Amino acid sequence: MANVRTGLETLLTSPPAWMEDRALGLLCNPASVDSRLRHSRELIDHRFPGRLKALYSPQHGFYAEKQDNMVASADRIDPLLNLPVFSLYGRTRIPTDRMLQDIDVLLVDLLDVGTRVYTFIYTVSYCLERAASCNKKVVVLDRPNPVGGLVTEGNCLHREWASFVGRYPIPMRHGLTIGELANLFNREFAIGCDLEVIPMQGWQREMYYDDTGLPWVAPSPNLPTPTSALVYPGQVIWEGTNVSEGRGTTQPFELFGAPYFDLDAIAENLAQESLPGCSLRKAVFEPTSNKWQDQACRGFQLHVHDRQQYRSYPVSLKILQAVLRRHPERFEWKPPPYEYEHEKLPIDLIIGDGRVRRRLADLEPFAEIEADWQPGLAAYNETRRKYLLYE
Repeated sequence: MANVRTGLETLLTSPPAWMEDRALGLLCNPASVDSRLRHSRELIDHRFPGRLKALYSPQHGFYAEKQDNMVASADRIDPLLNLPVFSLYGRTRIPTDRMLQDIDVLLVDLLDVGTRVYTFIYTVSYCLERAASCNKKVVVLDRPNPVGGLVTEGNCLHREWASFVGRYPIPMRHGLTIGELANLFNREFAIGCDLEVIPMQGWQREMYYDDTGLPWVAPSPNLPTPTSALVYPGQVIWEGTNVSEGRGTTQPFELFGAPYFDLDAIAENLAQESLPGCSLRKAVFEPTSNKWQDQACRGFQLHVHDRQQYRSYPVSLKILQAVLRRHPERFEWKPPPYEYEHEKLPIDLIIGDGRVRRRLADLEPFAEIEADWQPGLAAYNETRRKYLLYE
């Protein structure tokens, strides 16, 4: 197992000379810790005494206490440092000039999970835009991509379905660290922020999170383990349906199902499909919250036994199509709203292209659907290569 040092630890050990007299802000949450589980706000306040002026929180809140989507967090005062905490998932998702007025530099220390729909990366993109307009600098303290930096998966977002779960045309599994992705957003989409990335030390692109030697702290309530993050790029699609994605259980995104599932019939449909690197185990679970609360859901637990072969997004779309084939009368697409979009279907925002959803529903061969997104994915991969900080 490696001993990876995050951008936070690099900053604390070797801060840039220009930081010595700057007023600082910090975008963080509970996963913003060092290898000894010390929180970044405490470490930065100790290393730069009196210079940390404001804190900012992404979706799920400063303590990652908010369970679900579209549950706003209020501004607050951090009782530890007595600093204002500005919510970037509350009255606004875009930092205001007032929020940034007392700082010169915004430090970003967030754990992204490598998936297009995870909103932290769009909070960062809005911070880049506002910082550019306010003449502030942004410094991203880089962290590992929990699902590695080699593999990309899925169709690229189509602009027609842009939202807070997808602002830019990237694939579902994007294969970049949060620092690399910030650079890509800033340059490819002409944001023009004064941006600097403090790199990690010792991270290699083939690493999954448990290869890093770093402790896992859940970046949001329903990604409690590295395994939940591993399956998330595909399993997140169930959020756009009346199938439980396992919220309200101890194994969100690993477990999925609904009371109406005919497990044998679904398994029989999937027998014709390749699901490399994983197995489905029949299971029954009762969510304590969210969809099908307190009702027995028949479903599956997704077990990954070879993560090098496993491709979460195609696997989950194949399972979705098997459910569509077996239960056309009971299966439903979840209606809006979803992440502050009140008209478009949530599944179209999640998949990033309504045409893919329609083709799945029409039971077109999955191989043909997947083949059609390969040119866009290849073009993204060419662009992505320009921003790799770790070869």
